[in-house]
Amino acid sequence: MKVPFVDLVAWARPSREDYLEAFARVIDTGAYVGGPQVASFEQAFATFCGAGHAVAVKTGTDALLLALRALGVGPGDEVITAANSFFATAEAISLAGATPVLADVADDTLLLDVDDAARRITPRTKAIIPVHLFGQLADLARVRTLADAHGLAVLEDAAQAHGATRGSYRAGSAAAIAAFSFYPTKNLGALGEGGAVTTSDGELAARVRSLRDHGQAGRHDHVAIGYNARLDSLQCACLEITLRRLAEANVRRRTLAERYREHLAGDRRVRLVAVADDSRPVYHLMVVRVDAAQRDAVRDAMAKAGVATAIHYPTPIHKQRAYAHLRQPGCPVAERAAAEMISLPMFPDLTVEQVDHVAGVLLASL
Repeated sequence: MKVPFVDLVAWARPSREDYLEAFARVIDTGAYVGGPQVASFEQAFATFCGAGHAVAVKTGTDALLLALRALGVGPGDEVITAANSFFATAEAISLAGATPVLADVADDTLLLDVDDAARRITPRTKAIIPVHLFGQLADLARVRTLADAHGLAVLEDAAQAHGATRGSYRAGSAAAIAAFSFYPTKNLGALGEGGAVTTSDGELAARVRSLRDHGQAGRHDHVAIGYNARLDSLQCACLEITLRRLAEANVRRRTLAERYREHLAGDRRVRLVAVADDSRPVYHLMVVRVDAAQRDAVRDAMAKAGVATAIHYPTPIHKQRAYAHLRQPGCPVAERAAAEMISLPMFPDLTVEQVDHVAGVLLASL
């Protein structure tokens, strides 16, 4: 049995006609940029997240960058984030003119180690970016307590966590501001690139709206050096259609994840990412850990059996060549986990039979 890592064609198929009708409506109006579809999607997504405002932008990286700029982060500042995120988390910090400070992660959940983050605070620290990795929220209660004690801003990197909750917190409304990606493989994926910033602070929302449109406060009134980071009407129209299916798709992902856990939890050769208390992940990814010496051979064996896998992420950010100049203390947990992780197939159209097969192939490959 062949099992793909993700199947975007199957996911789009039920909405195909709705997408085509949306395209036709946009074409008939000619409002390709800033049309009514943008405001409509922004309102729908803000409501979904429990936030007062959503600002659609061109990419998830833009969302992080514009959120940092809106918070006043710039040259001379430091921003703490997790070492095991996608490179864009730190990249956005650098693009804002600040210095990324990479902190280690907890060995069980692989989410930001708040104690290690606390040790890395300096007088130059301006903000903390907890990463909701693999679809599970970081410990926002502890992050916010730490940030409040030091007068720091908190920006959620929610690129992988559309709809996830932990205790009373929901991704996109748990901090002053949050950044989402709508890359096609995300739980809420666009038909191309896309992102959004959410916040319940009207002033922050206004700054992001200005920054995404060349720093304009009004037509030809540029009050800041901004960007061309507007998300087009076509993408927003399609995202609003996909958003209607997101809650159901997240439930399906949780069901599939539990099936994986039933097969793998009792085998000592496989280590599952722990689910924190009161956490309801949305399983953007289904990640397991195996012995580092076997990891590549296991993936090769699974590929030969027709099962596609991936690694998120093979090199921690502080080990990337682009950040060799930082010379910051190591992150041993993130480094060890990077050598052990395998991402298994996870998407809403995955069948239970396919999950059973993937789990069996994994165990047979160890």
